[in-house]
Amino acid sequence: MFGRRKERTGAVRRTTGQDLELAHTKEPKEAASHPHKQHHPVFNHNGHKVTKGIHPDGESGRKGVHPHHFLRISARSASKLSMAVNVLWPFVPAAIVVRYARPEAHLWIFVLNYIAIVPTANLIGFAGQELARKLPKVFGVLVETFLGGIVEIVLFMVLLTKNNDDPASEKYNNFIPVIRAAILGSILANVLLCLGCCLFAGGLRRDEQDFDAAVSEVGSGLLLTAGFGLMIPAAFFTSLSGNTTVDLDPEQLTDKVLTISRVTSVILLVAFLLYSWFQMRSHHGIYDAVLEMDDARDQDRHKDLKKAKLTLTECILALLISITLVCFHAIFLVEGIEHIVEERHVSDSFIGLILIPLVEKAAENLTAVDEAWDNQINFALAHVLGATIQTALLNGPLVVIVGWGLHKAMSQDLNFDIFNAVILVLAVIVAGNFLRDGKSNYLEGALCILIYIIIAIASFSYPNPIHGAAGTSKASLATGAGAEGGHKLRFLK
Repeated sequence: MFGRRKERTGAVRRTTGQDLELAHTKEPKEAASHPHKQHHPVFNHNGHKVTKGIHPDGESGRKGVHPHHFLRISARSASKLSMAVNVLWPFVPAAIVVRYARPEAHLWIFVLNYIAIVPTANLIGFAGQELARKLPKVFGVLVETFLGGIVEIVLFMVLLTKNNDDPASEKYNNFIPVIRAAILGSILANVLLCLGCCLFAGGLRRDEQDFDAAVSEVGSGLLLTAGFGLMIPAAFFTSLSGNTTVDLDPEQLTDKVLTISRVTSVILLVAFLLYSWFQMRSHHGIYDAVLEMDDARDQDRHKDLKKAKLTLTECILALLISITLVCFHAIFLVEGIEHIVEERHVSDSFIGLILIPLVEKAAENLTAVDEAWDNQINFALAHVLGATIQTALLNGPLVVIVGWGLHKAMSQDLNFDIFNAVILVLAVIVAGNFLRDGKSNYLEGALCILIYIIIAIASFSYPNPIHGAAGTSKASLATGAGAEGGHKLRFLK
C-alpha cells in the first residue's frame, strides 16, 4: 500500500545514464503526442543539460572557449595513439622558424614541415571527431570524413597553384605528375595500408570481426566505379598514342584526353553527390542502425562517454588553427620537393605515391585503427572507405576542375601512366575481395599491408626520366613514348 502511494506521488529514485539516454530518445515521441505539454530540460549521461540541436553524446556542458579545458582536452586527443602524436607539436614552430631563418636548408625545411603536418592533421581529425559527436550519426561520420580529407585538398591545391609547366619559364616546376601520383597514392594508402591496419588491429583481439554489407558492398561498388572512371582517360590515350591506323594528330589526342578528363571529373562529382544523398537522406536509416549497433558493442564506450568534450566554438577554433597551420606547412613542403628530388635523387613516383599520402592520411588512419581495435569495425570501414571515395569522387576531380578554372588544365588531366593504373585496379580488386564475405581477420589485414610495402618498394625503385624528358613532343606522342615521359617530374637528373 505504501509502495503504491510512493509510486503515485512520484518518489525520487536514482537516475542512471541509461535512463537519461532513454529519456532523450522518448522525449520527442512524448512531445509529438502532447504538443501543448511543457518540455523539461534533457540531460545526458554526464548530467549536462543538452543544448537544442546537439546530440547528447557530444554535449560538453559548457559554452564558448575555455583555454584550460581546450588545451587539456586537445592534448588528450581521441585515443592513446593520437595522444602520442601530440609529442610532435614542437616541430610545428621549428619548421616555420627554419623556413624563414635558413631558407637555403632545403632538406631540413622539407623534413621538419613533413613531420609538422602530422600533429596539425591530428588536431583536424580530433576536432572533426568532436564535432561529429554533436551531430546525427551518419551526418557526423560524413562531416568527420570530409574534414579528415582537408589536408589532402590543401596539398593538392598548393601543388596545383605552384605548378608552372611552361618549359621556357625560369620557374618551371611540373608538379602535375606528383598530383596524379598523390591521387592514386591516397587511394592506395586507404584501401591497402589503412584498411590492412584496421583488419589487423581488430583481428588481434578476436578471431573474426563481422561487418555489415551496407557499408562494405556500397563502398566496394563505388570504389570500382571510381577506379573505372579514373582509368578511362589513360586507357583512351594509351590505345591511340601509338596506333598508326588512326589519323589523329598528337595535339588533337591531347585535347581529347583533356576533354574526357573534364567530363569524367564532372560525372564523378555527380556520383559523389548521389553517394552523399544516399547515406544522409534516402537510406540513412540503414546506416543509423549499423552505426548504433557498433556503438553498442564498443568496448570503451563507457570511457568515451565520460570524457570531457570540446564545445562547438572550441571545435571550430581548433579547425581554424589546424587548417591554417596545415596550409603553411603544405606550402613549405611543396617548395622543398624540387630540391629533394634534384639534390637527394628521391624518386618522384615515391614522393607522390607514398610520401605525400602517408603524411596526409596519418591522423585519419589512427582514428580508424582505434575504432577497429575497440570492435567498431563498421565505423572503421565507414571512415576508410568514405575517405577513399572522397579522394576518388571529389578531391581528384576537384583538382581537374580547379586547374581548368586557373587555366592550368592543359597538363592537368587524368592520364595516369600504366604503372599507376595497374596498381590502382589491382588494389581495388584485392580490397573488394577481402570485404566480400562480410568477415575479417588479422591475416587479411597483414596481406594488405604487405602488398602496400611491395608497392612502396617498386615506386622507390621506379627510375626517374632524363633531365627535360617531361615534355610530350609531337614526335613522342606519335610513337607513344610520351605516355611515360609526360608523367614524370622535369627537374630530375
